[in-house]
Amino acid sequence: MSPDPRRLLATAGIATPLIGFYDAPDPAPFAPLVEPEPGRHVCVFAPWEGWLRGETLHLTKDNFGCGGAGHWLWGVASRGREDFVRFLVDGEGLKASPELMHQWLDHHEPYLPEHAHLLIGPLREGQAAHLKTVTFWVDADQLSLLMTGAQYYASPGDPPPVLAPFGSGCMELLPLFEDLSVPQAIIGATDIAMRGHLPPGLLAFTVTVPMFERLCALDERSFLDKPFWQNLRRARAGAAADGD
Repeated sequence: MSPDPRRLLATAGIATPLIGFYDAPDPAPFAPLVEPEPGRHVCVFAPWEGWLRGETLHLTKDNFGCGGAGHWLWGVASRGREDFVRFLVDGEGLKASPELMHQWLDHHEPYLPEHAHLLIGPLREGQAAHLKTVTFWVDADQLSLLMTGAQYYASPGDPPPVLAPFGSGCMELLPLFEDLSVPQAIIGATDIAMRGHLPPGLLAFTVTVPMFERLCALDERSFLDKPFWQNLRRARAGAAADGD
């Protein structure tokens, strides 16, 4: 059976639907689908409102919307390396020098899909075999809760349970994970180029499937039902009441 996040979401007060990143052979089970307009620059996060309505973004190697998404999700080079670096450094000011940007690019590999269809949208029953990551959309308190949950089963010698790497928004959804079999999370939606598509107070907490399973397994023995979280919720509720 697939992990059930309902208890976690209810305790955290997370109402925004979870978003799955799928690598699948057939897009039909993910309908209704939306696709980038061919030949037009479209951010992966532009369908935000559609995700909330239950739609799924469908990307292919021939239609990926954004050059960055084409590179990081498909390995498609839409411009030369030097041109790409000039754009990122001189055009957007994202690294202190071209040398640093070259080093960063050398350190990260694009995701190489297993199938012809990448799909980003609501979690779908019966498609767990194709699920690569799950994204929670959270405020600061909820982020703290999930970060605590990500540490709950972790030993000191394990890979870091939570990462906050530099990269594009679409990289934070999948390619920045080095090993999807490791229980790990990325604090995402930190790319200022894509944040305009989201509500201002929202961040992403994207997890591998093993981490999703761990988070969904949190029970009454964990901090979810203990005073720290309950006290925080009461403090927030009291502050809201005082402001009325």
